[in-house]
Amino acid sequence: MRAPTETTLNPVTVEVIGSAFSSAVDEMGEALVRASYSTNIKERRDCSTALCTATGDILCQAEHIPMHLGSFLQFVPKLLEVYSVDDVHPGDVFIGNDPYAGGAPICPTS
Repeated sequence: MRAPTETTLNPVTVEVIGSAFSSAVDEMGEALVRASYSTNIKERRDCSTALCTATGDILCQAEHIPMHLGSFLQFVPKLLEVYSVDDVHPGDVFIGNDPYAGGAPICPTS
């Protein structure tokens, strides 16, 4: 019997993985809200979180504020200009707070 050359995902697996990604970004957002001192984040929930690949593709984004849905399209490429993929490690978190200049990254956690 030959081993398959391609991995195929069935719709159930795709949904399970998608739901796991969605749960992760929602939990990141809730952690951000709980830990924040900012009224804009704590009370208005004016923030957003996303999960991205090493090449900058957005896998999933939380829907805290619908206006933020396009913000990661500029933030992630700018982040990859500043930090090499080799410099990013599991558990690293980046925060951006610049709505006028593409959300340039301001703070790695490690």
